[in-house]
Amino acid sequence: MRKLLMVRYGEIYLKGLNRPYFLRALVARVKEAAKPFGGKVWLHDARVFISDMDDADACMQRVCKVFGVHSVAPAVEIEKDDFEAICQQANELMKDVNGTFKVEARRSDKHYFLESPQINAQIGEYVLMRNEDHLKVDVRKPEHILSVEIRDQAYLYCKVYPAAGGMPVGTGGKAALLLSGGIDSPVAGYMIAKRGVQLVAVHYHSFPYTSEFARQKVLDLAKILSEYCCGIRVYVVPFTDIQMQIHEKCPEDYTTLIMRRYMMRIAEKIAEKEGALALITGESIGQVASQTMEALATTNEVVQMPVFRPLIGFDKIDIMEYAKKIGTYDTSILPYEDCCTVFTPRHPATKPKMAMIQKGEAQLDQEALIQAAVDNAEIVEL
Repeated sequence: MRKLLMVRYGEIYLKGLNRPYFLRALVARVKEAAKPFGGKVWLHDARVFISDMDDADACMQRVCKVFGVHSVAPAVEIEKDDFEAICQQANELMKDVNGTFKVEARRSDKHYFLESPQINAQIGEYVLMRNEDHLKVDVRKPEHILSVEIRDQAYLYCKVYPAAGGMPVGTGGKAALLLSGGIDSPVAGYMIAKRGVQLVAVHYHSFPYTSEFARQKVLDLAKILSEYCCGIRVYVVPFTDIQMQIHEKCPEDYTTLIMRRYMMRIAEKIAEKEGALALITGESIGQVASQTMEALATTNEVVQMPVFRPLIGFDKIDIMEYAKKIGTYDTSILPYEDCCTVFTPRHPATKPKMAMIQKGEAQLDQEALIQAAVDNAEIVEL
């Protein structure tokens, strides 16, 4: 008998002949997550198992954040041919549980000497007879489910913890996330990473107009995302010179929009350098002046890569709730502003004219400014 973690996957079941590729990626990600806890990880019979952990609870919490993992159950492995021992272990799991329960057996070993209904009945009777003072059977709406899986061994568990779901990071390619210190962009990155996309983050830092605290806030947000993504690379791009020149030389109402266009150009350069195939932003239609339909069209116009905007139809309350769910909200609301708040015009253009944009950008040495920003970007590995 030994204790271990049983890791289930979900959508990967649907991948047909490509399933082995996705399973290899999932196991690799689970191994990365379990490594700090000394866990041994292996795939067997449609389950990923983890044993020999220094801290099983901490390991489970970490593995629950791995994209591709549907749920995790602390389980007990026991010899399947010793049915008396299975019943005793079932009783051990349920002796401190109060309320209603049922036994739910599954057999991948179809040659087992008992069928699933027989396993349910015999274990249920064994447990009930020894715990009648605090347990009752309810097969329709039980408060607790005692699960028994008969595989090459028997596995018993009574608690299942939901996990992040989605697909293993790296199976969906790579994309560059424009990461600010706000609420939206970390959520956008999370949503795309959940589909198996590896993230590289690009942050624009306008020192001294934005402080070191603002920079650290963004790195803290990236750190939270890295727990789901099993690591993330962050490019901290010096943006002060570009913003100053835009502020001095371009029409005031268009400064935010021109700044966004430069951000997109720089992000695309970094994405190409990283082998990424798309950009990700946290934009939502109409949330601010630079996110009207017309404004978004002008920022799309400067890049060739597709731009993923997973929050495009969300309202702010939706996004805030999602941020709380994934653990980024409390960091996002810290009072350290990012470069998007520097030199904000009083009346930003909401229906921009391309002629005005081009007139403003003609005053700037675009290639030199972009290349200097990319060349001087700081790279932080998380």
